[in-house]
Amino acid sequence: MSRRFIGSRQTTIGREIELAGTGVHSGAPVSMLLHPAEADTGYRFLVSKRSRIIAEIPAHISHVKNLTLCTVLGDDLGVTVGTVEHLLAALRGLNIDNCYIEIDAREVPIMDGSAAAFVAALDDAGVRELPQPRKFLKVLKPIRVDEGDCWGELSPHSGFHLDVEIDFETPLIGRQRLALEMSSGAFRNEISRARTFGFMRDVENLWKAGLALGASLDNTIALADDRVMNADGLRYPQEFVRHKMLDAVGDLALAGAPILGTYRSVRGGHRLNAHVLQALLADADAFAMVRAPWVREAVPVDMSVGIGAVNYAAERS
Repeated sequence: MSRRFIGSRQTTIGREIELAGTGVHSGAPVSMLLHPAEADTGYRFLVSKRSRIIAEIPAHISHVKNLTLCTVLGDDLGVTVGTVEHLLAALRGLNIDNCYIEIDAREVPIMDGSAAAFVAALDDAGVRELPQPRKFLKVLKPIRVDEGDCWGELSPHSGFHLDVEIDFETPLIGRQRLALEMSSGAFRNEISRARTFGFMRDVENLWKAGLALGASLDNTIALADDRVMNADGLRYPQEFVRHKMLDAVGDLALAGAPILGTYRSVRGGHRLNAHVLQALLADADAFAMVRAPWVREAVPVDMSVGIGAVNYAAERS
């Protein structure tokens, strides 16, 4: 039996996965096929039209085209795919490194407004380990971005730690803060089922802008001035900040590798998440690409646990 560092090798999905749903902004039907991918592929969207692939878009911060209400990726020819954050959060949250995402629309389906459906499908397909060592993006010094009364910071840490705070004037949300040491178990149990949310007073303006055309009580927590409109209420205590944390996992997956660091966010969202990651990658002294060590370990490999705090070897080209 192999005895080595848990999580030292790259992974992909165990088999092809078929998913279908509705785009929350377009209101259009969407079909997706997730395909296993070889090592060092990362996440790549294969946009199809009439069963023909018309674009291949890497899920990387360098391909972000829009950050209004969701994260939109695109290529230089104008092909885009939006609302990618929940799917990317599920892949990154479950420690899956490589996946092709074939999609026949310009928006990932919203499902129930969380990552739960993606997690269930990925769990059903299983994870396949690949021979190549896993690579990490290691934060070497603090990088902070301030935008008005919002700010975000990535700082050094031996694992992946999230500390997210939100503050809304409505008493239905108020000030909420949650900090978690992330692992596949923490992601699955603590944040994967947290749904997106919106205010009923904003709906008409969103519709006029061609947004939220597919939003409903089946995929969004709808907030009136004095109550949650969903009959089943909330799934978690502090579901709102948990969803912001889910979004952060998905947005930071655009680093192209799992992050070794702490992310602290105050009153942030997709735009701030992306800007902090861009600031990190713009400073060559702020990060390093490292790989997991090939070491003996006294327990068999278990893909369900998080990444341990160990010394990492610098990547050499």
